[in-house]
Amino acid sequence: MTAATPVRRPSRLAHNRWTPLWFLAPAVLTLFAIGIYPTIFAFLTSLRQYNLTRARDGFPFVGLDNYKAVLSDATFWETLGRTASFYLTVMPVEIALGMVIALMLHRPGWGFMRAAVRVSLVVPLATTYAVVGLIGRLIFNRDFGVANQFASWIGLQPLDWLGSQTGAFAAIAIMDIWQWTPFCALIFLAGLSMVPGEVEEAARLETSSHFALLRHVQLPYLLPGFTAVLILRSADILKLFDMVFTMTRGGPGAATELVSIYIQRVGFRIFDMGTASAQAILLLVVTIVLSRIFIKLFYKEIDQ
Repeated sequence: MTAATPVRRPSRLAHNRWTPLWFLAPAVLTLFAIGIYPTIFAFLTSLRQYNLTRARDGFPFVGLDNYKAVLSDATFWETLGRTASFYLTVMPVEIALGMVIALMLHRPGWGFMRAAVRVSLVVPLATTYAVVGLIGRLIFNRDFGVANQFASWIGLQPLDWLGSQTGAFAAIAIMDIWQWTPFCALIFLAGLSMVPGEVEEAARLETSSHFALLRHVQLPYLLPGFTAVLILRSADILKLFDMVFTMTRGGPGAATELVSIYIQRVGFRIFDMGTASAQAILLLVVTIVLSRIFIKLFYKEIDQ
């Protein structure tokens, strides 16, 4: 009798080697479908004369002509400058208010009230941009808005918030501050929670100055979160569309036409997808450059 040939079984090590890849595959495919592929498609579109109103003429390759047209477009620079003004208006306020709220919640005491405030901070973040825009239209309505009701209580005349250029710009800034100040507060509160308790307690015994405590003890733990706030909020403001479009449609005139509103107008009203894609790619480059600058200036590793 001949000995039975042993049956070869798949290696357990090889099976375990492929297991993590199967778990990662859905996330990688999703990222490619909603992030990488649209970016590649937008870049390729920006190199073509991609006007949907002249689809019969085809989509010829034009190289960097779309980028040259964008860089020489005065309206594009005006909307980019208006976006920068909006950024410089809301970011300092959100960071300052978020820091104050985080420092107040970090102090001992308050008990249940502190927990309730932390939970309430999540409510604006859970509200979608479009809903925030609808809420803003109700708050700043000239006839029955809450803002004019408050103004009448202190003796001021009703204002046409959304009908004037200054009022509309102030209205979208206020709504953005309302929605994203809690985000800054929660990020800063997370940074404050990383400060060693014994170090902070010793510093409180050494000085009664809250500013000295913030500068010398708490600030190093706040810088990573501060950098994250700058990067994430910069990206959000540069692509802010839903809330502004719902509230003002970019008006009155062009008072609230941020760069994202202008890109939407070029792409989906004029149907010049090549130029709109070039604008979007340039906006992506601006976001990346700002992120690198913020990381270079503010981010520091903390040695535990």
